[in-house]
Amino acid sequence: MKSTGMTRKVDELGRIVLPAEIRQTLDIKNKDALEIFTHEDTIVLKKYAPGCIFCNEMQDLVDFDGRFICPSCLEKLKQL
Repeated sequence: MKSTGMTRKVDELGRIVLPAEIRQTLDIKNKDALEIFTHEDTIVLKKYAPGCIFCNEMQDLVDFDGRFICPSCLEKLKQL
């Protein structure tokens, strides 16, 4: 992990503001979804990018009732 030297306080509602420099570097725009993970004593924020529900592939996804499926997994399902 890379330290930025920036700190932010958590407000009374549990919110923090991501610094503009970090948002610009990671191409995080208003209304973008972020995934939140924990690892031991660390909180990790990651820009959410939906992938195939079976293999997490990100290319050429097909929307099926709000879930994304890649062409490879879709072919496997057709063979069942």
